[in-house]
Amino acid sequence: MTNIFYVEYDAAHASNFVFDIPEGHNCWLLVVTHTPALFWVNGELKEYPAHNGVIYHPHQKIYYRACAEQYKNDWIRFESNESYVMETSLPFGVPFSLNDPEYCHKIFQLLVSEHSFQKDYKESSIDCLLRTLFNKLLESYFQEVITPQYYNLLTLRTAIYSNPSQDWAVPRMADSIRISPGYLQSIYKKTFGISCMDDVITSRIRQAKEYLLHGSLSIAEVSLRCGYNNVEHFCRQFKQITGFTPRKFHKQMEGRHQQLP
Repeated sequence: MTNIFYVEYDAAHASNFVFDIPEGHNCWLLVVTHTPALFWVNGELKEYPAHNGVIYHPHQKIYYRACAEQYKNDWIRFESNESYVMETSLPFGVPFSLNDPEYCHKIFQLLVSEHSFQKDYKESSIDCLLRTLFNKLLESYFQEVITPQYYNLLTLRTAIYSNPSQDWAVPRMADSIRISPGYLQSIYKKTFGISCMDDVITSRIRQAKEYLLHGSLSIAEVSLRCGYNNVEHFCRQFKQITGFTPRKFHKQMEGRHQQLP
């Protein structure tokens, strides 16, 4: 069972903000920072950059404060006897970088919504959201060192998969995050295990498969909607990735659906 005492997102404070609880809370506290901050860690005050998470167990000393003109964070104070909390591998009182801060921020927004209203499935929804949040925190904690450009690359990749039909030429992608095309290609593949242009193609073919599975568009219309001005080029890339031509893929998937009871 999990019970939220209070949860807030985008909490903003002035430069003199200090949070000092020597004996800690009698419950769990999870903080996710949007700005740099100073944290008391292992007997000394250390500065950490934006986009860090830190969890405090009940009765653990808590001390952190602003180190810029504004301090901004998401935070939640809660009690839980769930194993994903009680037996977590996350460090206590030690900030760690988040690999997808925007994703975590959205979960906090949903937690605030669920906590603010009495809904039939409130407890279950809160538990699911908190479990997901802890999963994302664990992914971050066990990820290799996050590079300075990581968050820009993540924003770019999200934009590619959200709008695969756009003109995602390498120079345009590089310009969007203010780095050179050569450097983009190098760090993109190192970060995500795939080149930026191969990722664009993957996102386009993924969207094309969705259109072919659940739409009534012609092959030419699918091609255009997925960012291809040349149908033959689209069909060639589609077959290279899926092993089927778009038409054969559509017919095969249609046949499978017809066989379902």
